[in-house]
Amino acid sequence: MDDDPTYSHRVSMADRPLTQPHPSRLPESHPAYDEILAAHEAAMAAGEAGYLDPMTGYYVMTAETHARRGFCCENACRHCPYVS
Repeated sequence: MDDDPTYSHRVSMADRPLTQPHPSRLPESHPAYDEILAAHEAAMAAGEAGYLDPMTGYYVMTAETHARRGFCCENACRHCPYVS
C-alpha cells in the first residue's frame, strides 16, 4: 500500500463547506455560477457522484465524491475539497 503513488497526495481538507468551491476553481463572476452551485448541491442531496455542467454538458464530480476518495488527484477539479 505504501507503494501506491496516490497516498503521497493525501492532504487535509480545506476549511470551508463542501458546498463552497474554491474561488480559483469557480469564481463568483462565472456566468453560470448559481446554476452550477444548484446542480452541485442537488447532486449531493441526491447522493449522486456528480452532475452535468449546465454550460458544457461535461460530467463534474461533487466535493463529497472527492472527499470520499480521501486524496487530491491534482487535476484541478472544480469542487476539490482539498484546495485551500
